[in-house]
Amino acid sequence: MPLLGEGLPDFPWDTLTPYKTAAYAYPGVTADLSIGTPVDPTPPIATAALQASIQSPGYPPALGTPELREAMVDWWSRTRGATVPLDGVLPTIGSKEMVALLPALLGVTGNVLIPDIAYPTYDVGTRLSGADPIPIDTATDPGTWPEAELVWLNSPGNPHGYVLDADQLRRIVEWGRATGTVIASDECYAALPWAEPYISDGVPSILADDIAGEDKTGLLALYSASKQSNLAGYRAAMIAGDPAILAPLIEMRKHMGFLMPGPVQAAMTAILGDDEHVAAQREIYRRRRDVLMRATAAAGLTADPQTKAGLYLWLEDESGTLDSWGIVGALSQRGILVAPGTFYGQMSKMKVRMSLTASDEAVDAAAERLVAAPLV
Repeated sequence: MPLLGEGLPDFPWDTLTPYKTAAYAYPGVTADLSIGTPVDPTPPIATAALQASIQSPGYPPALGTPELREAMVDWWSRTRGATVPLDGVLPTIGSKEMVALLPALLGVTGNVLIPDIAYPTYDVGTRLSGADPIPIDTATDPGTWPEAELVWLNSPGNPHGYVLDADQLRRIVEWGRATGTVIASDECYAALPWAEPYISDGVPSILADDIAGEDKTGLLALYSASKQSNLAGYRAAMIAGDPAILAPLIEMRKHMGFLMPGPVQAAMTAILGDDEHVAAQREIYRRRRDVLMRATAAAGLTADPQTKAGLYLWLEDESGTLDSWGIVGALSQRGILVAPGTFYGQMSKMKVRMSLTASDEAVDAAAERLVAAPLV
């Protein structure tokens, strides 16, 4: 009997081991910029709520406490311009579990369209469901896309930080409704815009009323508190949209025991009502981004000009001499670890992804080394 995980690609970060060894052997602080795990403190508003709810002996509700559901509904309206009902929100144990499980939970067995440059879990989750992943450029005309049961969007995108603008999202919504295709948009980096019009107007959501209207039929959006609030260790995220799709998901999660712990629900309720800590964290990342943008340019690395938001720099060797693994190797010799573009598809074999999630000390050390020792 074949095992469920057979035939899946190897976990890509395992192939970074020799480069990680080299980077960590470099004298001084190691600048590990290979993954997007937060390093800054979790906001006091979250830790206080967690502590206040530490006595949580009973099973928490799968669909979220009434307070959390109200907070989620308010958050989508206040920050994303999206009107969703109470039965149109659901807390999830991080957003990655939903990316990996949604095709299976929806019973998808046909085609699933995924971004052609993307975090590998869209592909893996599709394969786990027995469906067929088909990479597409989600910025193209949806009328040219293959038939599918489900489409994954990721805006702002990981790894490259591209943003699907409001007009493109409207085209995708219209296409999805005309074809009966479910559209699922992973929007977990939306709180980190770096360019206009997104700094002023915000990154558009597939659920926004000015894009989808008040009817969210066939539409889902994911969001995570991991990046905006340094809650990756809490596994605090949510999915919102079409209540008709979420209802059976809630029932299945009850059967499977996928319940966000009660204290985490309290912490998530608190952070969703506070925008100040999000703005403060964004400024921390802005400073690190500015430092790394200047240093990588001085080192001969070109940042993708289409990167408008997100937690990463998407870089290539301006001379065209080094491919992604060549850049990874050169940086590891300087005590800097980044992810090769090949982790996100062979189209990115000349790129690397550099995360902003390292301490100020590590970011400053990386910048000094890049300026002192350019790659080419």
